[in-house]
Amino acid sequence: MWRLRDSAHGNDRQTNAYLVKEKLEALRGKMPGMTALEVGIDCSRTESSGDVVLFSEFVDIDALKAYQAHPEHLALIPFIGDATIERRIVDYEA
Repeated sequence: MWRLRDSAHGNDRQTNAYLVKEKLEALRGKMPGMTALEVGIDCSRTESSGDVVLFSEFVDIDALKAYQAHPEHLALIPFIGDATIERRIVDYEA
């Protein structure tokens, strides 16, 4: 989950939220072992809200680690990082 800056990359927060969503969704079907990928944009806009959330599932922890190291995933980090003021993650095994 990310909270985004009011502006970054010459865009406002909402535009960057949609760009982050688009870039993450472009990974769907490209990552071995990824079984689900969903990206949501906050509609409540409360003080405690994040702006963008990523939910993804993998067949196992090794597939998650491979995703994290995959060049197409790594290529998104600078864009998302520069637009972000806060990031929260939860990786878990079910």
